[in-house]
Amino acid sequence: MVFDSGMLLASLNRLSTSDHQSVVSINLFVALICACIVIGHLLEENRWMNESITALVIGLCTGVVILLISGGKNSHILVFSEDLFFIYLLPPIIFNAGFQVKKKSFFRNFSTIMLFGAVGTLISFIIISLCAIGIFKKMNIGNLEIGDYLAIGAIFSATDSVCTLQVLSQDDTPLLYSLVFGEGVVNDATSVVLFNAVQNFDLSHINTRKALELIGNFLYLFASSTILGVVTGLLSAYIIKKLYFGRHSTDREVAIMILMAYLSYMLAELFYLSAILTVFFSGIVMSHYTWHNVTESSRVTTKHAFATLSFIAEIFIFLYVGMDALDIEKWRFVSDSPQLSVQVSSILLGLVLVGRAAFVFPLSSLSNLIKKSPEEKISFKQQIIIWWAGLMRGAVSVALAYNQFTRGGHTQLRGNAIMITSTITVVLFSTGVFGLMTKPLIRLLLPSPRHLSRMISSEPTTPKSFIVPLLDSTHDSEADLGQNVPRPHSLRMLLSTPSHTVHRYWRRFDNAFMRPVFGGRGFVPFVPGSPTEPSDH
Repeated sequence: MVFDSGMLLASLNRLSTSDHQSVVSINLFVALICACIVIGHLLEENRWMNESITALVIGLCTGVVILLISGGKNSHILVFSEDLFFIYLLPPIIFNAGFQVKKKSFFRNFSTIMLFGAVGTLISFIIISLCAIGIFKKMNIGNLEIGDYLAIGAIFSATDSVCTLQVLSQDDTPLLYSLVFGEGVVNDATSVVLFNAVQNFDLSHINTRKALELIGNFLYLFASSTILGVVTGLLSAYIIKKLYFGRHSTDREVAIMILMAYLSYMLAELFYLSAILTVFFSGIVMSHYTWHNVTESSRVTTKHAFATLSFIAEIFIFLYVGMDALDIEKWRFVSDSPQLSVQVSSILLGLVLVGRAAFVFPLSSLSNLIKKSPEEKISFKQQIIIWWAGLMRGAVSVALAYNQFTRGGHTQLRGNAIMITSTITVVLFSTGVFGLMTKPLIRLLLPSPRHLSRMISSEPTTPKSFIVPLLDSTHDSEADLGQNVPRPHSLRMLLSTPSHTVHRYWRRFDNAFMRPVFGGRGFVPFVPGSPTEPSDH
């Protein structure tokens, strides 16, 4: 009995120590996030330094301090967790991107965005994978299988839209912002879909049939994930419109919006779909319908709640990446051959440059052939900026690399350790160097970028003020819907017809069928204290 009591006390003591370490870790991360916010505010006027780079630098400095304190044994206080990243940190970032997107700008450039985000990512994936197979097999970096090389293609095809959007200005360069933003989100989703498709297939014997199955699985995941996001968003709009939560409590409106947004992500995970794509389109649909069905106070609350959660998650991710860059466990495997690690990192960085150039310039030319108006065409200088701005790699690349090459955040294989350290090196270099040079490059190539703005709303960026006539000087108001517009009679004519006509067709359908059922702009929710019930239309 005494022995059992002693073991119990020892277990409680270890548990208490573990809990205390967790408290210390949380305290440190919260303090560092606060420091990033303060420093980011002080550097707000300097557009070269954004919160992502600031968080990386602070993470690196903190890692050095922890490394010195621990006697060179450890550089971070949290072990990487895929659940932490994919289940808790990534959803608010992607959802807020869809929720805050300027829908008119996004969908007017939808064909170009899909060309860059889906087709372009596939091209980059193929180039990086094939080159990695041809180059790394000749280098002594460990036993990597065909699945590892294909995973490398998916990992380094994922751009960092978070860092890119902090560098670009939505007011100064609206066209570039729209293209890079849209491509970034679709790119991340496509990369994750490719990564999952590669992992779910037996790649020991690749043939034409397996390649077609891989492509079919990719298209299925892409389409089904988008549909699930749209359905979830429409369901939330219908529930809030019919039940009028605002008549009793705005807290319930805010709660159901946040929970339905998170539910869309978790449903995609449950059915093994692309949760990134699902939650992004759920955000777009909820901003178009659900957001207009709640009371004014709930609109303000949800807008700031989603933006704040996204902001904190972004800083947390880059802080961790900065700390993990000095992880001794992984660098110990490459300490005997630092030259090899530098070579692998340089090769991967070169493949990123080549892989992106291989689709940005050709697909831009293809997009320009479809666009008839000179104002809608992407100039060569703009193509250079799009190519450069998408060279940054970030949290998605790190998360996928950990998923492929570690087990529980740890690795004991030399080849896997080399790929992890090389990935972190590419992320740090691309985010720091390319991120710092993006703004000067824009100023050099586009000295007066404001000529791209036809009309910039002076209101705060909210779903209610999504008005950016990016490529057309005319307002797409309700009155415009009745104007005579050439009706396309074939696919060729549809592609050659100005894109705003397609938008008008959608607006007519939206006003006639969607808004009467799901609400949206023009729907007046019930406000407590109002003498009348809201009309159901």
